[in-house]
Amino acid sequence: MPPSSIPLRGLRGNACRPMRGKRYASHGAHYNEPTGHLFSEKPLPAGQKRVKEDWENAWYIGMYGGMGVAAVLLYYKPDTSIQTWALKEAKERMQARGESVEYKPSTV
Repeated sequence: MPPSSIPLRGLRGNACRPMRGKRYASHGAHYNEPTGHLFSEKPLPAGQKRVKEDWENAWYIGMYGGMGVAAVLLYYKPDTSIQTWALKEAKERMQARGESVEYKPSTV
């Protein structure tokens, strides 16, 4: 028997066996029963204050700071619409020809 067929025979035996109810990726059943409390935090006794977790302040700063930066950037965003460009271009061409750019209605 050639030596290369020995490891294959061992692998073949394991591969053909059924799993028999084992699920190796799940690590068991995961289901958090509903408690009826917001975020599953039990209400504190009277007079106690909720202690923030370490990540909460960083989340607030990142979330609302990011919204503030986005609002400022959107407010000062340059106008790149085709209508603005066309109006500017038309005014420049009319001035180059010596025509009046402002509209003056005719009186009848």
